Amino acid sequence: VGGGQGAFIGSVHRIAARLDDYYELVAGALSSDPTRAANSATEIRLDPSRSYSDYQEMARQEAARPDGIDVVTIVTPNFLHAPVARAFLEAGIHVICDKPLAISLKEGQELATLAQQKNRVFALTHTYTGYPMVRHAKALVEAGDIGDLRLIQVEYSQDWLAASIGSANTGAADNWHNDPLRSGPGGTLADVGTHAYQLAQYISGQTPTQLLAELSTFVPGRPIDDHVQVMLRYANGARGTLWAS
Repeated sequence: VGGGQGAFIGSVHRIAARLDDYYELVAGALSSDPTRAANSATEIRLDPSRSYSDYQEMARQEAARPDGIDVVTIVTPNFLHAPVARAFLEAGIHVICDKPLAISLKEGQELATLAQQKNRVFALTHTYTGYPMVRHAKALVEAGDIGDLRLIQVEYSQDWLAASIGSANTGAADNWHNDPLRSGPGGTLADVGTHAYQLAQYISGQTPTQLLAELSTFVPGRPIDDHVQVMLRYANGARGTLWAS
């Protein structure tokens, strides 16, 4: 669901699915606009009869087919993650969802409960945990090869939204990352900070017990933050810092 013409992350998921060919793309609601959905399906050689412009209709029809999809991957703007996931879980279909899980704690908890009730897999994509170097780092920490864990530092910096509002496509006011109604209130933390936080937790095996964060907005006119610095404290006495921008 999502990932039609002009989208970015959908093609990344399709490439990833082809790396080991355990997945075959057989259906999609690539856009809510019927024309764009149809054109996008043609572009990636999807069967027109299994191209939808309504994700709810896709969930209903695919669940009813004897050869219906096993799992859906959600690559939409953030505000649609929860409602799309809910529709497919209710239809009894497994879910792979791009991060963030949802745009509120309440939505996330509801999805976790529903996935358990329906006994369906709900996978949240944090791609960096699949990298060999990251797996090796995790193994070194677990084996105690680096000694006591004292300090955790993690960062995720990008520059693609550094442009002023309206100055370029990436800085355009209609880019959904600039809209708190579509991106959610999480700003930088929801978009890239989640990767940094999850990476630190995955490698260290530690969950912060306390944090102090400063959210900043450097680009004039942007209604949500575009920079965050966080100090972290861990139960074992370790200290940490996270920054994402």
